[in-house]
Amino acid sequence: MTDEGELIAGRYRLLSRIGRGGMGVVWHARDERLDREVAVKELLLDTGDGTEAAEQAMRRATREGRVAARLRHPHAIMVHDVVEHAGKPCLIMEFLPSQSLAAVLAGQGPLPAGEVARIGEQAASALAAAHAEGIVHRDVKPGNVLLTDDSTAKIADFGISRAVGEATVTGAGLIAGTPAYLSPEVAAGGEASPASDVFSLGATLYAATEGAPPSGDDENPIALLRRIADGELVPPRQAGPLTEVLHRLLARNPADRPTMAQAREVLAAVSEDRPVEMPPPRSPTLLLPARRVRRRTVVAGALATALLAAGVLIGVLISGPGEPSAQGDRPAVTTSASADPGCSARYVVTNSWPGGYQAEVTVRGAGAEQLTGWAVTWELPAGHRVEQVWNGALSRDGSTVTVRSADWNTVVRPGDSASFGFIGAAESDGSAEPGLVCEPD
Repeated sequence: MTDEGELIAGRYRLLSRIGRGGMGVVWHARDERLDREVAVKELLLDTGDGTEAAEQAMRRATREGRVAARLRHPHAIMVHDVVEHAGKPCLIMEFLPSQSLAAVLAGQGPLPAGEVARIGEQAASALAAAHAEGIVHRDVKPGNVLLTDDSTAKIADFGISRAVGEATVTGAGLIAGTPAYLSPEVAAGGEASPASDVFSLGATLYAATEGAPPSGDDENPIALLRRIADGELVPPRQAGPLTEVLHRLLARNPADRPTMAQAREVLAAVSEDRPVEMPPPRSPTLLLPARRVRRRTVVAGALATALLAAGVLIGVLISGPGEPSAQGDRPAVTTSASADPGCSARYVVTNSWPGGYQAEVTVRGAGAEQLTGWAVTWELPAGHRVEQVWNGALSRDGSTVTVRSADWNTVVRPGDSASFGFIGAAESDGSAEPGLVCEPD
């Protein structure tokens, strides 16, 4: 057991323990040779009782240090050295007086969307640099985002990252990462990739705005992994201007997520209150509301059949004239025929399930002047109701539904767009052609 005051590798004096994770204990220390503060991460690897096992652990740790030391970025914790102490490998890293995002959230609760976007932009810039070096972090989470008093964010603990062509430090057959922030493909046992880091960053930023990870934080890790692998996510409700960005970062299909460099660009746009231009997805972004899905216990084959049937039904219910119904990956689409040329609205069903569906409405500035507020109105088909709305304010008058712009998306320049989404319930059959009316508000 390492204690305060010990000298590591003849030069690093341990001052105090500052953290402990699944891979090791982190100490605040002083480099007596260079007279500077450092962090020492004592890796808790299973070295067994034999010399060969200890040597293998040291080789793995050296590989880890080599991978992490490739990265030199202002928003990533720097690794200086790898040494051995009492038969255990230790990483010598930059010491950063800071709090983790996890600690900040525990003390303050959810953060404003603009602040979360700023943190995300900085973290994404470091992760994009890592991806350019062939390094996948594998454990992006609030506990690994460090925040300083001057609002600098740095990604820490590339300790279970893996470079392309390098063996993982955790060994084959193990899932590396924190369950609540894993991507669906990794939760299902697949390989980590830059796209999985994008999802994990999205889950981290979601937790920062919503107060909990997107699929919950179940004490049963197997149940949690199953929900994540199945794509069960609760749509964000407090993310404001980050809502659309989170939807894309958390896309179930890795190909539908932006690259980390693209994520940095859109997060910077939100942080700076600029229009957000998301790269187009290859297929509709799907977000299943976890609470609704968890109420049902069905085998995978039956669920898939039911979803397909519901997709056909919802397509019939809300497709406009001449538009295809929602079958397979094809969303139902309705475009508004507004009497006012100032704006138009496009209605897309992005997902459906037995008894419900998720839709997104895009409002576009169609006139010569910018909008300083907008409202979209439509008649609900019989048996339908709207249960949740994000990025807008909902009002009802009988079967008439109106969604008005939120405070953060009132201004829409000519040719630009804003969007809102909602969860709907459908309890009856029949055909319907909702006519959306978009008006300046």
